[in-house]
Amino acid sequence: MKLLIRNLARSTTELELKALFEVYGTVQSCSLVFDKVTGDSKGFGFIEMPKQGDAKAAMNALNGQQIAGTKVRVKKSE
Repeated sequence: MKLLIRNLARSTTELELKALFEVYGTVQSCSLVFDKVTGDSKGFGFIEMPKQGDAKAAMNALNGQQIAGTKVRVKKSE
């Protein structure tokens, strides 16, 4: 299951994001989206977890949580 994580702090790294989700299960892939011109994070990214149950548990636990000073939103990627 692929999850969309929004409202991330611009300073959040892929390693930090992956570590947050690995608590709930295996993370197949983790990617932040960067501005092509500046190279800065756009404040959102994607996590892919092979087990749907793990992904749902992570989504329920992390959605609305304060992470690095911002309240993140986690939902299923369309």
